[in-house]
Amino acid sequence: MTKATIWFCFICMVLTTQHHSIQAKERDPSLELITGELNRYWAEVSRSVKDGDFDAYAATCHPQGVLVSGIKKTTYPLPQALNQWKQGFEDTRANRLQASVEFRFSQRLHDEATAHETGIFRYATVQDGEPTISYIHFEGLLRKTEGRWLIVMEYQKSLATEAQWNELLAKRVTD
Repeated sequence: MTKATIWFCFICMVLTTQHHSIQAKERDPSLELITGELNRYWAEVSRSVKDGDFDAYAATCHPQGVLVSGIKKTTYPLPQALNQWKQGFEDTRANRLQASVEFRFSQRLHDEATAHETGIFRYATVQDGEPTISYIHFEGLLRKTEGRWLIVMEYQKSLATEAQWNELLAKRVTD
């Protein structure tokens, strides 16, 4: 056999293995179950922001979690970030502010106990009739602890555009 034939066979073998691995992942019902759990996690984050339910939102965060802001070039404990965000939750609960957050994903990696979610979130507020919308590229590192998903690291990487947000709708990454 020539070197070219050997390389061709090797490449075919690698591609076939990757294809079967992808097909196995797509058929694995446990991964679909985990994706459903993660979807419920993000739905709870969205609900708690919309309702101004600070305690429920805080319950989605690991007590040792970290917020990384690529926008502000800072990092600090999630409990510190929660303290900074608490007034917004209180204003939402008191109807002085309307707030919402939605998530779209470009990549979702997970197993039974860990997840790394990448995408864009859309955070919108309306205060005194003035809407403000922010699109943020983010990564979330989550850990399943005592049967509950908790965010361990939230990395707000950079500002995104509405066009990038819309592109993710077309992509529809589920896992």
